[in-house]
Amino acid sequence: MSLLIKNGTIITATDTFKADLLIEGEKIISIGKDLTIEQGEIIDATDQYILPGAIDVHTHLEMPFGGTVSADSYEAGTRAAACGGVTTVFDFAIQNEGQGLIETINKRDKLCAPQACVDYAFHVAITDLRAEVLGELEDAVAYGVPSFKAFMAYKKAGLMIDDAVLADLLEKSKEVRALIGVHAENADLVESRTEKFLAEGKTSAWYHYLSRPEFVEAEANKRAIHLAKSLDAPIYIVHLANAEGMDEVTKARDEGYEIYAETCPQYLHFTKEVYKREDGRNFVCSPPMKSQESQAALWEGIKRGDISVVATDHCPFQSEEKDWGEDDFSKIPNGCMGVENLYPYMLSEANKGRISFNKVVELCSSNPARIFGCAPDKGTIAPGADADLVIYDPKQEFTITQDKMHSDVDHTIWEGLQLKGYPRMTFSRGRLVFKEGKFLGEAGWGNFIKRSLDK
Repeated sequence: MSLLIKNGTIITATDTFKADLLIEGEKIISIGKDLTIEQGEIIDATDQYILPGAIDVHTHLEMPFGGTVSADSYEAGTRAAACGGVTTVFDFAIQNEGQGLIETINKRDKLCAPQACVDYAFHVAITDLRAEVLGELEDAVAYGVPSFKAFMAYKKAGLMIDDAVLADLLEKSKEVRALIGVHAENADLVESRTEKFLAEGKTSAWYHYLSRPEFVEAEANKRAIHLAKSLDAPIYIVHLANAEGMDEVTKARDEGYEIYAETCPQYLHFTKEVYKREDGRNFVCSPPMKSQESQAALWEGIKRGDISVVATDHCPFQSEEKDWGEDDFSKIPNGCMGVENLYPYMLSEANKGRISFNKVVELCSSNPARIFGCAPDKGTIAPGADADLVIYDPKQEFTITQDKMHSDVDHTIWEGLQLKGYPRMTFSRGRLVFKEGKFLGEAGWGNFIKRSLDK
């Protein structure tokens, strides 16, 4: 089946130009002027932008956490992704005690494969690094999962690893061509500050922020980067949210180290002041939103190129579950929604002139594809690449409300936000999965993406 998209403006990380786009089956076949087809579908994209689909490399779907499970199933989360122009989702396969890495991946894939509405990949979160597990890293890389996560926080939840384990992972990663991502917060400080505030009767969502403010995250950022530099190993800092940590990333990159930093839309838009709101518990995530100064530092990091990726940390919980912490912030399940809002928010900021559209594609598509080993099939618009595409209307005004979203969550932290421009259509490997507000895909369509960092 041929599909011809005519008269649009194609935007990649490096180029902006008007051209027609020919798709055969799942692949882009040709890009040029005045292309024609004898049979098939023609879409007129006059005054529209054609972008590569976004790649959200940080989601937690159906994740057991905080006494419950995150609200979006794989079907709901990937459905929402498609409706926001995200055509590939990375989720975390979290190792349980005693599990091997391939066992962890296979168990997660059995849950995901029948549900995925767009393509998907996994990182493995390592929580039990026995000698045989360290040896299995190479097997996981060969399997197509060359990225792993280390939690420097969540000690009581059983997710945290210590510094010696992190060092072992970093050293091994060099040998097997893997990338270690870290959730960087000082677990001891978080726990001691939480206990102190609760003992003093300070229980509101505001004290979630005060239990893990800027310096608590920054200390762990510095420690992780120092280890990576000392071992000459690459490292990926997930959901960076503070100015001091941003400075440390910039310094390391200026020194020539392979350090990547990711931030999230919630840190670019909201500040710690949300935790003073009546609905502040809905914004509880870790790390929390920080100061205006930290937010400004993250935007500057984006402009300098020291923020490599914007992803979401999509891990939503229902309002009723968030309300568990009404009188005790430590009982609030940590996580917010965002997979459907990632691309529209960032593109809206570009449309308002804050950054370029090319920079948004770089942050949300081409860099994720390159860093995590799914280029050249993903992350660009070029002959031979997968036809993961978004047709974007820069003139459409859109206000985010919960009833317009497509996940299973009963609220959104983005309620009432007005966007300039919005995705009109999303194609996953040439298939139309979203059009004019409606999801048109199906569960099971998404493919597992086997990746290699040697590409």
